Amino acid sequence: MCIARGRSFSFCLSRLSSPSFASFPSRFLHFHSRGFCSSISDKFLSRRKVYLDRVLSNNRLLTRNTMDSKTVQFERTSGSEGDKPPCVWSSPEGGQKIDIGKQIFCNRSLNMRSIVAVGFDMDYTLAQYKPETFESLAYEGTVKKLVHDLGYPTELLDWMFDSTYMVRGLVLDKKRGNILKMDRHKYVKVAYHGFRELSKEDKVATYGSALIRDSFDEPEYALIDTLFSLAEAYLFAQLVDFKDNNPGKIPADYSRMYKDVRAAVDLCHRDGTLKKMVAIDPIRYINDDASIVPMLKMLRDSGRATFLVTNSLWDYTNIVMNFLCGPRAVNGCSALNFDWLQYFDVVITGSAKPSFFHDENRANLFEVDPESGMLLNTDNGTPMPQVDSSLRLPLKSLDKSCQVFQGGNVGHLHKLLSIESSSQVLYVGDHIYGDILRSKKVLGWRTMLVVPELEKEVELLWTLRDTRKQLQLLRIKRDRIEDQIHHLKWSLRFDGANAMNDEDILAEIDKLQSEQEQARVCHQHAQRECHQKFHKVWGQLMKTGYQNSRFAHQVERFACLYSSQVTNLSLYSPDKYYRPSEDFMPHEFDILLCQKDGN
Repeated sequence: MCIARGRSFSFCLSRLSSPSFASFPSRFLHFHSRGFCSSISDKFLSRRKVYLDRVLSNNRLLTRNTMDSKTVQFERTSGSEGDKPPCVWSSPEGGQKIDIGKQIFCNRSLNMRSIVAVGFDMDYTLAQYKPETFESLAYEGTVKKLVHDLGYPTELLDWMFDSTYMVRGLVLDKKRGNILKMDRHKYVKVAYHGFRELSKEDKVATYGSALIRDSFDEPEYALIDTLFSLAEAYLFAQLVDFKDNNPGKIPADYSRMYKDVRAAVDLCHRDGTLKKMVAIDPIRYINDDASIVPMLKMLRDSGRATFLVTNSLWDYTNIVMNFLCGPRAVNGCSALNFDWLQYFDVVITGSAKPSFFHDENRANLFEVDPESGMLLNTDNGTPMPQVDSSLRLPLKSLDKSCQVFQGGNVGHLHKLLSIESSSQVLYVGDHIYGDILRSKKVLGWRTMLVVPELEKEVELLWTLRDTRKQLQLLRIKRDRIEDQIHHLKWSLRFDGANAMNDEDILAEIDKLQSEQEQARVCHQHAQRECHQKFHKVWGQLMKTGYQNSRFAHQVERFACLYSSQVTNLSLYSPDKYYRPSEDFMPHEFDILLCQKDGN
């Protein structure tokens, strides 16, 4: 069928299925075909050209005409009077020294001038959920599903959730009921069976084999790499303890118990239990961050496209983004509207990441009608004509600053934004596998990982810098005493190798061994004390002993940038050149340490 250029046509809308909200009646919408696909990229390219022209002519990043700081600061009304507006780099107060907990750290050089589009995940990236309420809600919902749907003992209903106990980067041994923390070489350094710590001998006996060490992955193991997984990890540990202390109460083995926990979590998602509660009272479950809108506005005024790619469907996405970006009433509530779409060029919901990042993924791309939630069939973003053109609704305006879609793949996104090279995209997410690894490894996108735990960790590192130096000196002392003992023992084996007689040598060895034991106990105690200041059980997130943790290793490999909050981007120039710190090998570090100490 041939359609004349500039003429209008109709196409069919399918029903958006969501268990959380009431369905809408099926209907048809009527659109113009001309300019549909190119409207997004044309507006973005035009905006970027204006920005670049301004930079070249005025030799400065942003002008007052482009971005009035007062407009940015007060565009989103605060929930209480007298609140200090957020400080962004482009405001008069910006460009100051940044607190260490809010700095952006760089693993690989990234020149923001080469970035033409910045994308964001929503859950746990733009929307930071409160662990004491949201994760508790997830925990309680999962327990109820285990008892009422999967037949677990009713005693579980009395259990409580400790949102501070688990951390990211852990590995669950499904078969043995163990929870592990390992270093970057996959050596298990901390291990618990339920809530019982395993001895060093048990750890070595169970995980000392190199063959086992290389296989800490699915399906035998579960990786706790998202904040949402912390509640299920805690529940698994509780079930392991309950099973061990109450023989016969739970007939399933440890592996089966973990599968049941996962099934219960999935049931909570399918019936909309969690999202219904968040939708009713977002401020109870989501942190309010007034810096999100200024950050997005600054990026867009710098000439860059912004996009949102989330696995959540449109109904829930609209509620959360209204809360984060919409005007706020005195009671903390926000009216449901679509004003937040002005801060994005493209929004893709129901993306099914990480498969979204594979171009060979042939998922259909539907446009979402924001008002009804209906899905519009498209051909790679272009509306498809309807067979029966007599069924149509009144024409709606095409002058939209943002198009909302569901499904599709990365190829659709690149086309919508006219992305010529994957390296022109910076994507910000919280999931090391679902967001960062795939987008970096498969696509070559530049990546930024959000690590909320990092703010407290780097502040503690700064506070404990003298303590850590003392630990290093205690370690050096232990090594020196050990070398002296080895030398004296060696001299006993050969006559004339030492001026001292054997009795004096043995006495000196006994003295040194006593000093060695004292140094070992002192060092071990000091190290554990320092370890527990970061976390009472698992210690420092990015370290396991003296080695980088497995989680830190993943961050270093796949995240170009990492920071505690997504809005830390607003504290830096949108054209900043991020450069990594110098790498040091052990021989370089020891020399630099000696120079610093003046030895």
